[in-house]
Amino acid sequence: MRETTAVRGKVQLRPVRPAGWWFDALLLAALVGMTVALANERLFGIDRAVADWSQAHRPTAAHWTAVILNYLGQGTPLTLIALGLGVLLAVRLRSVRPVLPPVLAFALTFLTIGPLKVWTARPAPSASVKKPFLPAERTLPLFQDELPLRFAQSYPSGHVANAIVWYGVIALLLAPLLRTYGRTMPPRLVAVVRVVPPLVVLCTTTYLGWHWLTDSVAGLLLGLVLDRLLHRVPWDELPLPGALRDWNRPFISAP
Repeated sequence: MRETTAVRGKVQLRPVRPAGWWFDALLLAALVGMTVALANERLFGIDRAVADWSQAHRPTAAHWTAVILNYLGQGTPLTLIALGLGVLLAVRLRSVRPVLPPVLAFALTFLTIGPLKVWTARPAPSASVKKPFLPAERTLPLFQDELPLRFAQSYPSGHVANAIVWYGVIALLLAPLLRTYGRTMPPRLVAVVRVVPPLVVLCTTTYLGWHWLTDSVAGLLLGLVLDRLLHRVPWDELPLPGALRDWNRPFISAP
Protein backbone atom coordinates (compact mmCIF):
# COMPACT_ATOMS: atom_id res chain seq x y z
CA MET A 1 0.00 0.00 0.00
CA ARG A 2 1.42 3.40 -0.98
CA GLU A 3 2.20 5.62 2.01
CA THR A 4 1.14 9.25 1.86
CA THR A 5 3.01 12.01 3.66
CA ALA A 6 1.69 15.38 4.71
CA VAL A 7 3.44 18.32 3.13
CA ARG A 8 4.14 21.19 5.45
CA GLY A 9 3.06 24.49 4.00
CA LYS A 10 5.52 27.30 3.55
CA VAL A 11 6.10 29.18 6.78
CA GLN A 12 4.81 32.74 6.42
CA LEU A 13 6.12 35.73 8.33
CA ARG A 14 3.60 37.35 10.66
CA PRO A 15 2.30 40.79 9.62
CA VAL A 16 3.52 43.97 11.27
CA ARG A 17 2.32 47.55 11.02
CA PRO A 18 3.28 49.45 8.95
CA ALA A 19 3.49 46.47 6.60
CA GLY A 20 6.50 45.77 4.43
CA TRP A 21 10.25 46.16 4.90
CA TRP A 22 10.34 49.79 3.75
CA PHE A 23 9.70 51.04 7.29
CA ASP A 24 12.53 48.90 8.67
CA ALA A 25 14.84 50.33 6.01
CA LEU A 26 13.71 53.84 6.96
CA LEU A 27 14.46 53.21 10.64
CA LEU A 28 17.91 51.84 9.84
CA ALA A 29 18.63 54.72 7.46
CA ALA A 30 17.67 57.20 10.19
CA LEU A 31 19.94 55.42 12.69
CA VAL A 32 22.87 55.34 10.27
CA GLY A 33 22.27 58.95 9.22
CA MET A 34 22.20 60.20 12.80
CA THR A 35 25.34 58.24 13.66
CA VAL A 36 27.16 59.73 10.67
CA ALA A 37 25.97 63.21 11.64
CA LEU A 38 27.24 62.77 15.21
CA ALA A 39 30.56 61.41 13.94
CA ASN A 40 30.90 64.66 11.98
CA GLU A 41 30.08 66.71 15.10
CA ARG A 42 26.54 67.56 13.99
CA LEU A 43 23.51 67.65 16.29
CA PHE A 44 25.72 68.55 19.26
CA GLY A 45 23.80 71.81 19.70
CA ILE A 46 20.45 70.18 20.34
CA ASP A 47 22.03 67.56 22.61
CA ARG A 48 23.69 70.23 24.70
CA ALA A 49 20.57 72.42 24.79
CA VAL A 50 18.36 69.56 26.04
CA ALA A 51 20.96 68.46 28.61
CA ASP A 52 21.45 72.00 29.92
CA TRP A 53 17.69 72.62 30.15
CA SER A 54 17.18 69.34 32.01
CA GLN A 55 19.93 70.15 34.49
CA ALA A 56 18.46 73.60 35.15
CA HIS A 57 14.95 72.20 35.68
CA ARG A 58 15.61 69.19 37.87
CA PRO A 59 14.36 69.79 41.43
CA THR A 60 14.86 67.02 43.95
CA ALA A 61 11.30 65.66 43.74
CA ALA A 62 11.37 65.54 39.94
CA HIS A 63 14.84 63.94 39.99
CA TRP A 64 13.82 61.05 42.22
CA THR A 65 10.52 60.55 40.42
CA ALA A 66 12.42 60.22 37.15
CA VAL A 67 14.92 57.82 38.74
CA ILE A 68 12.11 55.54 39.95
CA LEU A 69 10.28 55.62 36.61
CA ASN A 70 13.52 54.89 34.77
CA TYR A 71 13.62 51.45 36.40
CA LEU A 72 10.96 50.51 33.83
CA GLY A 73 13.83 50.13 31.37
CA GLN A 74 16.13 47.86 33.38
CA GLY A 75 17.15 45.08 30.99
CA THR A 76 17.83 42.27 33.46
CA PRO A 77 14.49 42.43 35.35
CA LEU A 78 12.60 42.75 32.05
CA THR A 79 14.44 39.72 30.68
CA LEU A 80 13.56 37.67 33.75
CA ILE A 81 9.91 38.78 33.68
CA ALA A 82 9.58 37.89 29.98
CA LEU A 83 11.29 34.53 30.51
CA GLY A 84 9.09 33.81 33.53
CA LEU A 85 5.94 34.53 31.52
CA GLY A 86 7.25 32.31 28.72
CA VAL A 87 7.97 29.43 31.08
CA LEU A 88 4.59 29.76 32.81
CA LEU A 89 2.76 29.79 29.49
CA ALA A 90 4.87 26.85 28.27
CA VAL A 91 3.87 24.79 31.31
CA ARG A 92 0.19 25.67 31.00
CA LEU A 93 0.07 24.84 27.28
CA ARG A 94 2.64 22.01 27.37
CA SER A 95 4.54 23.75 24.59
CA VAL A 96 8.13 24.94 24.29
CA ARG A 97 7.17 27.67 21.83
CA PRO A 98 6.41 30.43 24.40
CA VAL A 99 10.01 30.27 25.60
CA LEU A 100 11.39 31.06 22.14
CA PRO A 101 10.53 34.82 22.00
CA PRO A 102 12.46 35.81 25.15
CA VAL A 103 15.41 33.65 24.10
CA LEU A 104 15.61 35.26 20.66
CA ALA A 105 15.02 38.73 22.14
CA PHE A 106 17.95 38.23 24.51
CA ALA A 107 20.17 37.11 21.64
CA LEU A 108 19.21 40.09 19.45
CA THR A 109 19.72 42.67 22.18
CA PHE A 110 22.99 41.08 23.30
CA LEU A 111 24.40 41.04 19.77
CA THR A 112 23.36 44.59 18.85
CA ILE A 113 23.08 47.05 21.74
CA GLY A 114 26.31 46.22 23.55
CA PRO A 115 28.55 46.02 20.47
CA LEU A 116 27.16 49.34 19.17
CA LYS A 117 27.89 51.01 22.51
CA VAL A 118 31.47 49.73 22.50
CA TRP A 119 32.03 50.71 18.86
CA THR A 120 30.65 54.25 19.15
CA ALA A 121 32.38 54.91 22.50
CA ARG A 122 30.44 58.01 23.55
CA PRO A 123 30.35 59.41 27.11
CA ALA A 124 27.10 60.41 28.81
CA PRO A 125 26.27 64.04 29.65
CA SER A 126 26.94 63.27 33.32
CA ALA A 127 30.58 62.42 32.51
CA SER A 128 31.41 66.10 33.04
CA VAL A 129 30.09 66.23 36.63
CA LYS A 130 31.26 62.83 37.85
CA LYS A 131 33.99 60.40 36.87
CA PRO A 132 35.88 60.75 34.57
CA PHE A 133 35.13 64.53 34.96
CA LEU A 134 35.61 65.34 31.31
CA PRO A 135 35.48 68.92 30.01
CA ALA A 136 31.93 69.61 28.80
CA GLU A 137 32.96 69.74 25.14
CA ARG A 138 34.58 66.31 25.38
CA THR A 139 31.38 64.58 26.50
CA LEU A 140 29.67 64.99 23.13
CA PRO A 141 31.81 63.26 20.44
CA LEU A 142 31.66 59.60 19.45
CA PHE A 143 34.59 57.19 19.06
CA GLN A 144 36.48 58.17 22.22
CA ASP A 145 38.26 54.83 22.38
CA GLU A 146 40.95 56.17 24.71
CA LEU A 147 38.41 56.37 27.56
CA PRO A 148 37.85 53.38 29.85
CA LEU A 149 34.94 51.32 28.53
CA ARG A 150 32.67 52.02 31.51
CA PHE A 151 32.79 55.77 30.76
CA ALA A 152 31.95 55.56 27.07
CA GLN A 153 28.84 53.44 26.52
CA SER A 154 26.13 56.04 26.00
CA TYR A 155 25.16 55.57 22.34
CA PRO A 156 22.62 54.14 21.70
CA SER A 157 20.56 54.10 24.89
CA GLY A 158 20.27 50.51 26.03
CA HIS A 159 17.44 51.39 28.42
CA VAL A 160 15.26 52.69 25.59
CA ALA A 161 16.06 49.87 23.15
CA ASN A 162 15.57 47.22 25.83
CA ALA A 163 12.25 48.73 26.90
CA ILE A 164 10.86 48.57 23.37
CA VAL A 165 12.01 44.98 22.81
CA TRP A 166 11.08 43.52 26.18
CA TYR A 167 7.69 45.17 26.62
CA GLY A 168 6.88 43.97 23.11
CA VAL A 169 7.76 40.40 24.14
CA ILE A 170 5.83 40.74 27.41
CA ALA A 171 2.73 41.91 25.52
CA LEU A 172 3.16 39.04 23.06
CA LEU A 173 3.15 36.48 25.89
CA LEU A 174 0.72 38.13 28.28
CA ALA A 175 -2.33 38.00 25.99
CA PRO A 176 -2.23 34.20 25.39
CA LEU A 177 -1.29 33.61 29.03
CA LEU A 178 -4.42 35.43 30.19
CA ARG A 179 -6.47 33.35 27.76
CA THR A 180 -5.35 30.20 29.54
CA TYR A 181 -7.03 31.64 32.65
CA GLY A 182 -10.19 32.50 30.74
CA ARG A 183 -9.36 36.21 30.56
CA THR A 184 -8.79 38.49 27.59
CA MET A 185 -6.36 41.36 27.13
CA PRO A 186 -7.93 44.31 25.29
CA PRO A 187 -5.95 45.52 22.25
CA ARG A 188 -5.73 48.99 23.79
CA LEU A 189 -4.05 47.54 26.87
CA VAL A 190 -1.57 45.71 24.63
CA ALA A 191 -0.77 49.04 22.97
CA VAL A 192 -0.33 50.72 26.37
CA VAL A 193 2.09 48.02 27.54
CA ARG A 194 4.13 48.34 24.35
CA VAL A 195 4.17 52.14 24.06
CA VAL A 196 3.98 53.85 27.45
CA PRO A 197 6.96 52.31 29.29
CA PRO A 198 9.46 52.94 26.43
CA LEU A 199 8.29 56.56 26.15
CA VAL A 200 8.65 57.04 29.91
CA VAL A 201 12.15 55.55 29.81
CA LEU A 202 13.15 57.73 26.84
CA CYS A 203 12.03 60.89 28.62
CA THR A 204 13.48 60.05 32.04
CA THR A 205 16.87 58.81 30.84
CA THR A 206 17.31 62.03 28.85
CA TYR A 207 15.95 64.26 31.61
CA LEU A 208 18.31 62.75 34.19
CA GLY A 209 21.35 63.42 32.02
CA TRP A 210 22.17 59.74 31.77
CA HIS A 211 21.94 59.91 27.98
CA TRP A 212 22.02 62.57 25.32
CA LEU A 213 18.80 63.11 23.41
CA THR A 214 20.35 61.54 20.30
CA ASP A 215 21.36 58.50 22.38
CA SER A 216 17.73 58.00 23.34
CA VAL A 217 16.49 58.53 19.78
CA ALA A 218 19.07 56.02 18.52
CA GLY A 219 17.84 53.51 21.13
CA LEU A 220 14.29 54.14 19.94
CA LEU A 221 15.20 53.49 16.30
CA LEU A 222 17.21 50.35 17.08
CA GLY A 223 14.54 49.03 19.45
CA LEU A 224 11.82 49.45 16.84
CA VAL A 225 13.86 47.52 14.27
CA LEU A 226 14.44 44.65 16.69
CA ASP A 227 10.80 44.69 17.82
CA ARG A 228 9.57 44.43 14.24
CA LEU A 229 11.93 41.53 13.57
CA LEU A 230 10.64 39.66 16.62
CA HIS A 231 6.99 40.25 15.78
CA ARG A 232 7.51 38.95 12.24
CA VAL A 233 8.58 35.52 13.48
CA PRO A 234 5.83 32.89 12.96
CA TRP A 235 6.26 31.41 16.45
CA ASP A 236 3.37 28.95 16.07
CA GLU A 237 4.72 27.56 12.80
CA LEU A 238 8.45 27.30 13.38
CA PRO A 239 9.66 23.73 12.75
CA LEU A 240 10.82 22.04 15.93
CA PRO A 241 12.78 18.81 16.51
CA GLY A 242 10.78 15.60 16.62
CA ALA A 243 11.77 15.10 20.24
CA LEU A 244 9.56 18.08 21.09
CA ARG A 245 6.46 16.79 19.28
CA ASP A 246 4.62 16.51 22.61
CA TRP A 247 5.55 20.13 23.45
CA ASN A 248 4.76 21.63 20.06
CA ARG A 249 1.43 23.37 20.59
CA PRO A 250 0.86 26.90 19.24
CA PHE A 251 0.54 29.69 21.76
CA ILE A 252 -0.36 32.86 19.83
CA SER A 253 -3.38 31.26 18.18
CA ALA A 254 -4.19 29.01 21.12
CA PRO A 255 -7.79 29.31 22.40
